[in-house]
Amino acid sequence: MTPVNFIHANVKSKLISDGFDISVAQTCANKAVDHYRCSSSASGKGKMFDDCFRMAKAWAMKYQPKTKNR
Repeated sequence: MTPVNFIHANVKSKLISDGFDISVAQTCANKAVDHYRCSSSASGKGKMFDDCFRMAKAWAMKYQPKTKNR
């Protein structure tokens, strides 16, 4: 599994478990992959996934602001 596949799959599953719609999770997982491809380094050692997930969750809140399980 490549890093891009890992980020996409895990961000998507984490967003769905947080209560976001599947379509929103898919779109935001793509945003997370875009962030991974554009960033030159993580905010700390071993924090690239956390940075990508934080970016995806910010987009998810904009796309679907009213969820129950956040």
